[in-house]
Amino acid sequence: MRRTLIPIGAAVLLLSACTTTNGGTPSPSSPTSDQPTTSGSATGLPGPGVPKVESPIDVTHFKSAPCDALTADQITGLLGPGVTPKTDLNAPAGPSCSIHPPEVTQAGVLVIFTDVDDRGLTSLYAAKDVKYPFFMPLSPVDGYPVVAYGLADDRASRGTCQIAVGTSDQQTVDIGVTQSEQNVGKTDPCEAARGVAASVLGNLREVK
Repeated sequence: MRRTLIPIGAAVLLLSACTTTNGGTPSPSSPTSDQPTTSGSATGLPGPGVPKVESPIDVTHFKSAPCDALTADQITGLLGPGVTPKTDLNAPAGPSCSIHPPEVTQAGVLVIFTDVDDRGLTSLYAAKDVKYPFFMPLSPVDGYPVVAYGLADDRASRGTCQIAVGTSDQQTVDIGVTQSEQNVGKTDPCEAARGVAASVLGNLREVK
């Protein structure tokens, strides 16, 4: 059974109408950069207890153009107008796209097409309680398995959440969300990240 996509509006609360400015350069947190590096091939995937990806998505295009993961209209809906996404093809965990409004102290979205290994969600499940004390499987998004993870549960204290979405048994796309200061503790950033994931998955499947 396929799940209904979460509308992009679920993530609009990343940025409130009343914002605070400063002279710094805000950026979303990126705990994915320390995702575990596990050697090995696709043999035996998924591992024990790891959900299987029934309809794999080819993300080859997005590894060279990660900011194609969200459209300009979707970015505006998330973080307001005038936001320029930034591509980093050499990010530690894989090609990434960071998106944040320059006028806000904190608020942003980070999308990473991980290339630390070829074991997908199996690597994350192996790091549960070892490298990632915060590890919380979430409801799938349109049938694709999702897990939130991190060094700590920063949802209520910092308004951040990082999720990994299995696009195949070998690959994940990771989405990090940082809420604006006005919204920290008011809504669940992991649900906001799931909303972003719904849009990302829709865009990924449109590319042949």
